[in-house]
Amino acid sequence: MDQKFPDSFKFGAATASYQIEGGWNADGKGEHIWDRLSHTPGKIRDNATGDIAANSYEKWREDVRVASEMGLQFYRFSISWPRILPTGFPNKFSKAGAKYYSDLIDGLLAEGIEPVVTLFHWELPVKMQDMGGWTNPLIVDWFGNYARIVYSLYADRVKTWLTINEANVVCDIAYNIGAYAPAIKEPDYAPYICNKHIMLAHARAYRIFDQEFRHKHSGRVSLANNLMWIEPSSPKYEKLAELARENMGGRYTHPILSKNGGWPPAYEKAMLKYSLEQGETESRLPHFTKEEQEYVKGTADFYGFNYYTTNMIRPAKPGEHPGQWFVSGTTELNAVLEQPPNAYYGALKGLPVYPEGLRKQMVWLKEQYGDIDMMITECGYSSIGYQLDDYERSDFFHEHLEQILLSIKLDNISVIGFTVWSLIDNFEWLNGYYIKFGLYEVDFEDPERKRTPRASALYYECMIKSRSLNNSCLDQFVVAKQQFRSSAINIGNSRELLFIYFLLKFILS
Repeated sequence: MDQKFPDSFKFGAATASYQIEGGWNADGKGEHIWDRLSHTPGKIRDNATGDIAANSYEKWREDVRVASEMGLQFYRFSISWPRILPTGFPNKFSKAGAKYYSDLIDGLLAEGIEPVVTLFHWELPVKMQDMGGWTNPLIVDWFGNYARIVYSLYADRVKTWLTINEANVVCDIAYNIGAYAPAIKEPDYAPYICNKHIMLAHARAYRIFDQEFRHKHSGRVSLANNLMWIEPSSPKYEKLAELARENMGGRYTHPILSKNGGWPPAYEKAMLKYSLEQGETESRLPHFTKEEQEYVKGTADFYGFNYYTTNMIRPAKPGEHPGQWFVSGTTELNAVLEQPPNAYYGALKGLPVYPEGLRKQMVWLKEQYGDIDMMITECGYSSIGYQLDDYERSDFFHEHLEQILLSIKLDNISVIGFTVWSLIDNFEWLNGYYIKFGLYEVDFEDPERKRTPRASALYYECMIKSRSLNNSCLDQFVVAKQQFRSSAINIGNSRELLFIYFLLKFILS
């Protein structure tokens, strides 16, 4: 098989505004729900906040520099809603906030890096949350007004847009678990009300671009779903696994990509059955009107999704609680999630690594919805501590890129891009700064927030240059890894010396 990636395939990396920017109230920025949660003692590991984070609000040029060093073709970042509109509404506008993103976009373009912009990466203004947030139907209008302003500012230079990041985390994880912002646990109704409104809000942002901006500025719009591949723990549970896939991805995909629109029929039927069994008179999954169904259908110019992990599913045993979706199970389907027996793990044991699941997920999407350009908008490996020799992360990327290449060459799937999560270390939500995902290490104890490339950054740089799996990038790292570890004791324990040694070995090999 040809090991080269097609010319249309692009390599990139991603971050999110709250996780890297800092400047939480700089230049009049308004408060959002993660500001409020992180400022509440006991909610985040080690009481960490994103108040400073990687200080990218001041050091965005450093982020552009490291992206350029690796040769990234695109950089995905998100815009903080209240940094531009401090209350969330158009009544207040921050020129400084708008200039920050404008400067970042110009800086990327000057280096030949395409900006890929996410409108919403979980930073809902508190004023809107206090009025119901995603459970208030007016949020469709609120989000549309925000999207229109952002398009008017940047659509002349930004050609790839993602409306909402991981809608199922915003709706399902947030309300089922109650630990994520807005820290409200209401698993019975809120996830499904949120589900409908967030799909309509995405559609509103798409329609606004399509009707008001596309004729002036070419561009593509999608969303960034979060898709965990689900396999049956036994072949006899395949029907259950298919329902779970529709729950995981279908709810946030079928309304957009299917021929008829609306919710996945089998899951809609299962939800009605479950709701009636719970004493409801109608489904907890709100129905789309015919007009709404048509409004949402077709609102994606490509399909963006994040992939991290795979789980197995089986029916709950008598007396066994199925758990919480999509962490341990699903009460609606009375089923339990289990980790694949042949997976391996990074620092986050809740994210079993199963590269084959990425290819299987894309095949499923093609079978369900036909041919559409697919973009992996996040994929990353977790670690802890200050570790520059992150060979496991390099292996992780190599294995997932291999699955992508198989999808392109053997399954005839149009995969247009791969996005590493993340460009630099960041504030990792409830885990604070304990968990690391960055290609570049950030020293959060250094006031300057120094960025240093990890081994994985050098591997990714090598991959981008060669654009092929049939190259010596990973081989060089295997040799360097062996020599590095066998010789480390002879050059002392200084982290800086060890990294210099590794870097020289890599360059000279």
